[in-house]
Amino acid sequence: MKFSLFVHMERLDAEQSQQQLYDEFIALCEIADRGGMHAIWTGEHHAMDFTIAPNPFINIADLARRTKNVRLGTGTVVAPFWHPIKLAGEAAMTDVISGGRLDIGIARGAYNFEYQRLSPGLDAWTAGQRLREMIPAIKGLWAGDYAMDGEFWSFPSTTSAPRPLQQPHPPLWVAARDPNSHEFAVANGCNVQVTPLWLGDEEVESLMGRFNDACARHASLPRPKIMVLRHTYVGSDEPDLQRAAREISVYYNYFGAWFKNERPIHQGLIERLSDAEIEANAMYAPDAMRRNNVVGTAGEVIERLKRYEALGYDEYSFWIDTGMSFARKKASLERFIADVMPAFG
Repeated sequence: MKFSLFVHMERLDAEQSQQQLYDEFIALCEIADRGGMHAIWTGEHHAMDFTIAPNPFINIADLARRTKNVRLGTGTVVAPFWHPIKLAGEAAMTDVISGGRLDIGIARGAYNFEYQRLSPGLDAWTAGQRLREMIPAIKGLWAGDYAMDGEFWSFPSTTSAPRPLQQPHPPLWVAARDPNSHEFAVANGCNVQVTPLWLGDEEVESLMGRFNDACARHASLPRPKIMVLRHTYVGSDEPDLQRAAREISVYYNYFGAWFKNERPIHQGLIERLSDAEIEANAMYAPDAMRRNNVVGTAGEVIERLKRYEALGYDEYSFWIDTGMSFARKKASLERFIADVMPAFG
């Protein structure tokens, strides 16, 4: 099983400097590269200081000059916010800049807040249909002389300029949850990214079951890779782990508030949650975060990840966005690299 870092700039407080947050983002990525991680993933979000990521290709182009070995992946671009010609061209240019280290993860998107602003009236179903139309289109554009007459996009014969360095194209990944998404990914030769979010290992097993079912239905096709993405913290002792669980609890309460899209937002920041509101949300309670997410000592984390490896996961991505201080993120990542990764071949 390979290991990767999933990371963004994240801002919960107006006092946090965005320049400093970017410097910290780069520092974490450089640690991952020096430490022998397989890949770095960073995604796309708009007008949300909670996750500052307007175009992952910009970040990846910068990282390509600052790192030497890691693969660099979009985790993920949001299909309905792109035109196929733009996505094919920008991805291909990024592949050239990175020396052929690009992986492309694509999703339908998740936040209604973003749908309202970038594509008013868009819902999750239609966004999923756009994703399904996008992937064959960008493959066709990379191959060249591709014309499209689809439900969402139509254009005459076109070739991506530039072409990607990797041939026939960079690896494609689809963020999948429901069985239909798994089936689409497998049928179209795409790898699969999954996340249980705040849920426990029963969801990790269920997601693998959906993937295996899709592979069984397409047994004549090569089996794609599957990556699981989890909030992770490798702690020094139990008080440290309890603090991490509280911090992740706060993070998920804000994640849920952004997802519901009901609270006032000012200058890119959502109205602060009160301690009482956070404490009332049992779903994200610290004990649940300690139990469900991969929060533990190095030995506990190794044991947990060995089970994921046995389930058949090809890659484990360390989701470091937690609202923690940079120092705490850095210490956890360094413990993961030094004390967890060597236990895996």
